[in-house]
Amino acid sequence: MKTLITAAELTAAIDEERDLPGCAGLKVAFVPTMGALHAGHLSLVEKAREYADLVVVSIFVNPLQFGAGEDFDKYPRILEADAKVLEAAGADILFAPTVEVVYPEAAELGVAAGIDAARAKAKLNPALQSGEVGTAFEGAARPGHFDGMLAVVARLFELVKPDFAVFGAKDAQQLFLIRRMAATLFPDLHIIQAPIIREASGLAMSSRNRYLDAAALKVAEQLSKALNVGKAAAETLGAKPSMAINAARARLDGVPEAKLDYLALVDPNSFEKIDDSFTGRALMLIAAVVGTTRLIDNLTIDFQEPFA
Repeated sequence: MKTLITAAELTAAIDEERDLPGCAGLKVAFVPTMGALHAGHLSLVEKAREYADLVVVSIFVNPLQFGAGEDFDKYPRILEADAKVLEAAGADILFAPTVEVVYPEAAELGVAAGIDAARAKAKLNPALQSGEVGTAFEGAARPGHFDGMLAVVARLFELVKPDFAVFGAKDAQQLFLIRRMAATLFPDLHIIQAPIIREASGLAMSSRNRYLDAAALKVAEQLSKALNVGKAAAETLGAKPSMAINAARARLDGVPEAKLDYLALVDPNSFEKIDDSFTGRALMLIAAVVGTTRLIDNLTIDFQEPFA
């Protein structure tokens, strides 16, 4: 595995692979991450290998998607350890750019001013605006987060020029917005959704899980259990959407240590909330704070009439 920092190095390495005998039609799959890798990330690498000959993984902690008071400074940065697990997982290239590589404005103006300039530049492109969807759920809790996310993902797509890009289903709202952005700016790019990877307890794997002590982990496990209660209410008992939500919420009522932010059902095709007239496949979303750690999860639920 090659570890590269600059855009020129990345382009040269990919071109070198394409120039090898028999590799004229080489396909590139891309897995963007912020590092602090776990088995969920490695499953994305495995999924990427199913689609492409060359797998590029990026590690970049993006300052544009962290708001005031969020954990940008304390977000774990363990590049050497991450590189080892990526190599063992079969990644071909690790792209670990600096802020100045991702946002050239930072090289010209300095990091702080450059980040502001990059943010202002992104605001001029309607395809990089998360819009109404970006102000709901995670966007309501983290204003500006999704606009910053779209800016960096688009920039990384420009640098890597992949044929496929793989994202985990846990960040459902993020994935919805990336699909919408890519359809406009990168119409030939295939966005691949990989399933959520869970601990044996059902807890969705996350880089933030490392902030949880043993007691907090037990509390965090209740999020996925609540989702499954809602799913069972709908798919086993025939509950309509409002009843499924109530069932999931009731499961969490006995867990006051989990500070519920939202619990909602949305249409995955629009990310709008559904009502009791909805039938078909929906996503139940949940976000809660356990201790000082914010966790999210989701589960697909099928609603079919007649409702109980």
